[in-house]
Amino acid sequence: MAIGIALIIILGLSADYMFRRFKLPGLVGMLLVGVVIGPHALDLMAPEMMRVSADFRKIALIVILLRAGFELRRDTLNRVGRAAVLMSMVPALFEIGGVTLVAPHLLGMSYLEAAMLGAILGAVSPAVVVPLMIDFMDRGRGAKKGIPTLILGASSLDDVFVIVLFTVFLGMYGGGEMNLWLRLAEIPVSIVLGVAAGLGPGYLLYRLFTRYDWRPPKRTIVVMGVAIFLTWLEGALEGRVPIASLLGVMAIGFIILEKSEPIAHIISQKLKKLWMFAELLLFVLVGAQVNVQVAWDAGLAGTAVIAAGLVCRSVGTYLSLMGTDLDRRERLFCVVAYIPKATVQAAIGAVPLAAGVASGEVILAVAVLSILLTAPLGAVGIMVLGERILDRGERSPYRFKELRESMGLPRVGELVRSKRFDTVWKVIEEKEIWIQSDFPGGEAEGPRALQPAIYLRYWKPEEGREPGTGKTLLYRYSREDPSFAEHWEVLYDW
Repeated sequence: MAIGIALIIILGLSADYMFRRFKLPGLVGMLLVGVVIGPHALDLMAPEMMRVSADFRKIALIVILLRAGFELRRDTLNRVGRAAVLMSMVPALFEIGGVTLVAPHLLGMSYLEAAMLGAILGAVSPAVVVPLMIDFMDRGRGAKKGIPTLILGASSLDDVFVIVLFTVFLGMYGGGEMNLWLRLAEIPVSIVLGVAAGLGPGYLLYRLFTRYDWRPPKRTIVVMGVAIFLTWLEGALEGRVPIASLLGVMAIGFIILEKSEPIAHIISQKLKKLWMFAELLLFVLVGAQVNVQVAWDAGLAGTAVIAAGLVCRSVGTYLSLMGTDLDRRERLFCVVAYIPKATVQAAIGAVPLAAGVASGEVILAVAVLSILLTAPLGAVGIMVLGERILDRGERSPYRFKELRESMGLPRVGELVRSKRFDTVWKVIEEKEIWIQSDFPGGEAEGPRALQPAIYLRYWKPEEGREPGTGKTLLYRYSREDPSFAEHWEVLYDW
């Protein structure tokens, strides 16, 4: 298995670099690497690696969903709430309806089997969409109208909705007794329980982190452990209590951010470093699940079914955004952002075949083909259109993030070393403000432009003193005062 991980790292990073050089999403290259070295092509992955592939992919997905949670702000969620709920259901229903109407004529299956296929195809891939949305959020793209947050929330709910519908159709095919309304009631119940299951532990973690001065790596590991346990709990209670655990994972980050931005930001930064490795695992291993021969068997008919479903889905997405403040170009971006398919299709595409569905092989072939077609196409479309369409509000909180990253400023709780006196200090307070500046490139053209500035208060830890008591120093940093690196060095844990 060690050589498998080495292949993932070396080939995945190489593909990521090459694709980025051509202005394409690196994740597309990682997916293709997985397809090539996977068991259905060159078979370079050890069998034991493929056996634990699902666990690795789940952990990687948890990392990115936690990061997403640490970016979700209450005011933004309030603004996009209605549209997010509509986008979580309407596009999927339109796609399922379109596939159900078209697939029986093109693929020779029953309408119920076509509905099953539509439910499989109806899920958007959080593995593809979430990292790209977080990248836009990191750079302030679409922040003014909360478009990345809208897509993050909607795509997470979308998967819950679609998977429940899939189980309903599969149960109807089996002919067993099933209470349809009880099944449909699982959708809101699983959402509510999932969010509650994340908010509770998230609040307890916040209290724990404020009571005990743990180092950032330890906090991050604890958060990861709780999130992994939450996803395990969903599987343990499957069939008895429905829990949307992935929503709970995001809720953990959300509540910590609500209670303490400094704690949330510093954990988010550690998760960002973890994501460098987790990203490779996620996309290469998702690609390794793809059987190109099976996808080829779907042929033009399968491609036509996927295309018909996407057209219907696009109409549903556009209609879901009616009545919002998004213009036509921004709605087009949301339509494209809802194209990629990968995670759910790889997870449940083979379930009908295993359950003895007559058209199970065809359903699997079309599901695999949808990954090959829509994941790269959607990722490229999101990246290209996002750069051209999404606004970048100048007076945006993300400008503080840019300033912090460009200057390498520490977060509250981190240790720094004075280069002049070789003493260790701890950051105990930070404050973000806008200042009038003569420096060009501010919010408005002119001699008195607005610039972001960050105040940091340093405290020198001393034996027997409570944090914040004793000697402290207060410094302001902005583009006019880029003096941090001259006087201080951040003592990173990892």
